[in-house]
Amino acid sequence: MLTGALASSYYGRPRTTVAMDVVVVVAKHNVAKLVNILNDAGLIADEKKLDLARRSDYRIARLEDRRSAHLLDVILANGKLERKAGTIVGLRTFYQKPESLMLAKLRVMKATLSPERVESDRGDIRTILKSTKIDLKTLRRKARAESTIGTLEELIRTSI
Repeated sequence: MLTGALASSYYGRPRTTVAMDVVVVVAKHNVAKLVNILNDAGLIADEKKLDLARRSDYRIARLEDRRSAHLLDVILANGKLERKAGTIVGLRTFYQKPESLMLAKLRVMKATLSPERVESDRGDIRTILKSTKIDLKTLRRKARAESTIGTLEELIRTSI
């Protein structure tokens, strides 16, 4: 499923980025298959790098495109994805659900030192709150559990 700036654009805040973010569910025995798919798509993918990312706390591998300056951040997930069907340039795809996307952005904001990155994520969350139907009860419960409720409440107050 698509996440990051592309998902934020889908939910109402068009913006550009050089890194496309995707979430992929992959088991250990399927890492080699994923590497082949990524290499066939023109990315520079390495099985050791992806397996190391899969076993790490962050579970993210950044891959370079062979033909451009673009990057692909592959987020390796376990289990079922919280996703929503949509389209991009007429092709059927999946986007991270807005609540899940906002929680991910809140976690990144909590861990990020870059003021520019924090402000970009704050803008994404504000736009999603304004333009998309959100399950606020569930979002608040999960943000409380992740200790990001203060930031979420501030964004809700300034967005709605």
